[in-house]
Amino acid sequence: MLTPFTSFRIVVRSCQVPTGYTFSIMSILPMHYFGRDQILREKARKVRGFNDPALRKLAEDMIDSMYYYSGVGLAANQIGSTKRICVMHLPDDEDPTVLINLEITRKEGEREVTEGCLSLPGWQGYILRAEKVWAHAVGLDGKPVRYKGVENLLAQALEHECDHLDGKLFVDYLRSKDDLYEVNQGEEEGGEGEPRPVRTASPEEATVELQSPAERE
Repeated sequence: MLTPFTSFRIVVRSCQVPTGYTFSIMSILPMHYFGRDQILREKARKVRGFNDPALRKLAEDMIDSMYYYSGVGLAANQIGSTKRICVMHLPDDEDPTVLINLEITRKEGEREVTEGCLSLPGWQGYILRAEKVWAHAVGLDGKPVRYKGVENLLAQALEHECDHLDGKLFVDYLRSKDDLYEVNQGEEEGGEGEPRPVRTASPEEATVELQSPAERE
């Protein structure tokens, strides 16, 4: 659920959207940021009911917000909800994907990737991710969604969003503070679009004491 007194912005504009997804009013939820918002470190709670209109509304607002912030993925705790739901829209996808109760069941291999996050604007880092990922989730229609040995950006996105839902961030996987570097705002996830009116993280926040996920728990 949203945190108390959470505000949101309504943006009315005409724009092109993916096939089958139409809207005239965008509900933009406020982004939560690393170094400021503790909800990013909370583990999301499993969704039990899939016929709740509020769940569909949350998913729609998350998709609107993902587009507004020029991201390729967004997890619920990034916009103040503790529900285990995330949305993704990779560059080659025709439509956005809603994943509820996402869990990664298996990983294979290891590769170095460049990664950024909407919750840490202005920064990217070099981290290790799996070469192949197996995962399962539930779609907004209540039907199971399975990924078997997916690779490349999809594998990375699944790990990134699942980490968010487990209260982890990509900075937890930095091997050195030197692996974190500054980029122009809007380039964290390689997205293109309108400039985002977001707060820039300070170097002090970006160069936090490095701890493994196990040490943080």
